[in-house]
Amino acid sequence: MRPIALLFAVAFTVPAFSNADTKSAGIDPVALEAAAQHVASFVEGGQLAGALFAVAHRGETVLWHKAGFADAEAKRAIADDSIFRIYSMTKPIIGAGLMVLFDEGKFALDDPVAKYLPALADLRVATGPAGEDGVIPTEPAASAMTIRQLLTHTAGFTYGLFSSGPVDMAYRQADVLSNDQTLEQFMTKLAAIPLAYQPGTEWQYSVSVDVQGRLIEVLSGMKLSAFLSARLFEPLGMVDTAFWVPPAKADRLAALYASRNGQRMRLPNGDAVLKEQAFESGGGGLVSTASDYLRFGQMLVNGGELDGQRVIEADTVEMMFENHLPAAVPAIHPMVGNPGNTFGLGGAIVAEPNEQIEHSRAVGELWWYGIGGTWMGIHREEELVIVGMIQSMGGGAARAARLDSKRMVYEALH
Repeated sequence: MRPIALLFAVAFTVPAFSNADTKSAGIDPVALEAAAQHVASFVEGGQLAGALFAVAHRGETVLWHKAGFADAEAKRAIADDSIFRIYSMTKPIIGAGLMVLFDEGKFALDDPVAKYLPALADLRVATGPAGEDGVIPTEPAASAMTIRQLLTHTAGFTYGLFSSGPVDMAYRQADVLSNDQTLEQFMTKLAAIPLAYQPGTEWQYSVSVDVQGRLIEVLSGMKLSAFLSARLFEPLGMVDTAFWVPPAKADRLAALYASRNGQRMRLPNGDAVLKEQAFESGGGGLVSTASDYLRFGQMLVNGGELDGQRVIEADTVEMMFENHLPAAVPAIHPMVGNPGNTFGLGGAIVAEPNEQIEHSRAVGELWWYGIGGTWMGIHREEELVIVGMIQSMGGGAARAARLDSKRMVYEALH
């Protein structure tokens, strides 16, 4: 397969939209442009400050469209190398990193997590709300959680963000996701709290990818950031993907906004990533660029290699795109995903497209998005990578831009 056709250095030039032979590549440039203009319409309407929307097909970048501002107040336009907080789009990268170690024989998918993280041995499962003494009633776990369950959000953890249940409340009280801790300290806090449900019986979006980050550290003997740099980012030329933005790149960081009642507002905590992070969150800590994420996606489309650099074995990549949910869990929770979607090793998989959300040709796509508005879709059979970069916390515009643009890209395929 041809390597993706861009120069990915610290400074590079990419066209807003170009492909010399798009029709022969099996994708309609006019329809692609319509998808790009649809994303841009949310910028023109003021709901989004700016956006960068990119598509690679059959190893070529067929769409690269910028609109609006990286910093609306400073009138700094979105640039080819603008840096975005990708939040939960960190998760597929962590899953890929863990599979690098799988290829080395460091673990098996059905190994107990406690084999490598002893703090998670003999965990108990919450059976009801905390009593007057503050103690949550529990029962023993019926089985030990496995690494496969850890990779698919079925291990028994929750997030502490989306529910008022006893375990979520305990996460918040313990400040489980504090930025002022190491991954090892995070594990100590987490191990003191019961599981939210019996492993393998439910799908709950959770801190399990942060646990995966600590698992990578233990299996590799390296700090998470060092491992990712050495085994993924450097081989793939992902030059701007990291857990923080150093001073030399600070002027490339997009401002962070939120949408409230249809109004855009700038968030004051957007500069937190301008300093090195103690907590390297596998669940949501990375910053990246559209070009870097395209390279990551193209590596997966290529079966684990890019530009002659193999980082994951081809059969392992194929396995990542398969459904790994336990029999008791037919699909992921529609609150954070789409109805009828299953889960692979690192992201959701389109299984039964909802015609209001997904195109029928999206079956088999691995996808995820970040709470800051970024989105991606990777389809190996269609040789397609879709990346959207915005910085908008919440609001219908971010969701509409993501869902509509992806559907329109699939409609552009011949």
